[in-house]
Amino acid sequence: MKKRVLTIKEAAKLIDGLTEFRIRQLCISGQLPCFKAGRKYLISEDKLYEVVLGESVSKNEIGGDVVA
Repeated sequence: MKKRVLTIKEAAKLIDGLTEFRIRQLCISGQLPCFKAGRKYLISEDKLYEVVLGESVSKNEIGGDVVA
């Protein structure tokens, strides 16, 4: 399974009700694990769901691709 890395803009589009500003705040405060590549914050899709939903979530539960 390939891990996806998202920009702040991509992460905000992925989750309704979460703005780019809020995701950036979470990154800066350390609440959302991320790393910087140049000026961009890059976020693991798995970590984003863990932080926002409060638990580890499989892609099947969020409407992603089914991996057998």
